[in-house]
Amino acid sequence: MIDIGQLLLAEYEQVKQQQGARIIGFRDNLIYATLGVMAAVIGSTLARGGHLEMLLLLPSLSVALGWTYLVNDEKISAVGRYIRDDLSPRLKELTSVQTDVFGWESAHRRDARRRSRKRFQLAVDLMTFCGAPLVALAVYWLLGPTPWPLMVISLAETIMVIGLAVQVVRYAELGS
Repeated sequence: MIDIGQLLLAEYEQVKQQQGARIIGFRDNLIYATLGVMAAVIGSTLARGGHLEMLLLLPSLSVALGWTYLVNDEKISAVGRYIRDDLSPRLKELTSVQTDVFGWESAHRRDARRRSRKRFQLAVDLMTFCGAPLVALAVYWLLGPTPWPLMVISLAETIMVIGLAVQVVRYAELGS
């Protein structure tokens, strides 16, 4: 017969495995995918001899990839919260130990440089998923053709990028 402690440990192992393999790996690869998309759009724009309207592809693609990155990043944080706030206290209660169970889940959050790392990560996320698309839009507005349908698209994309930026900041977890 399996006791509740064994079940909780098995759950911990499964949650950590999912967090590491599926979520973190996928999230980190989204940065590379976004950089690849940027290079492809900019390269195609330059190769086609000034068809700056192609830059309008960048904001939509960046928002789609950025939102997926943000959702996966939140899943990673949610796993950590679940382990810290739910699983660890239940195991601690079962074992009657005085120290934290799965202490790493809390210890790494107390690192003195955590806040500066989180701020830097926020800046990188904003630059990657929001800054570059806004620059592409600015270049298009300044140098590209501006027929009204493309202007409407560019304005809608601006709203989407700003919306993503707001969400990136909201989910940044800059506190302790």
